[in-house]
Amino acid sequence: MAVGPVGQIHISVTDVDRSVAFYRDVLGIPHLFTVAGQPMAFFASGEVRLYLGVPESPEYTSRCVLYFNVDDIDAELARITDLGVPFRDQPHVVHRTDTTQLWMAGLTDPDGHHIILMQERASEA
Repeated sequence: MAVGPVGQIHISVTDVDRSVAFYRDVLGIPHLFTVAGQPMAFFASGEVRLYLGVPESPEYTSRCVLYFNVDDIDAELARITDLGVPFRDQPHVVHRTDTTQLWMAGLTDPDGHHIILMQERASEA
């Protein structure tokens, strides 16, 4: 027997309210709920739940690189930049085949986790 698909990913944050605003209002990820009286918030990223929380102890502190699929990387870069969030790099091709190109561009969340937007496009003829 093997484990099933990823169900939840913990992302260590230092300020839950600030991170909720970033993931909900900047990235546009659906906010499920924030736990009253505890530094925990949950988001729905497709079938995977993102758990933003202040770690209970240092051994649970995570450093993440999160990759999000987008339909139009250029439009998302413009939308997020218009919200005042700088990107670390511009959209660029990181891999290509005869039929597709994989484009990526990166930014960081308020706690320094790398957020990478990715779009697969048909290769130009």
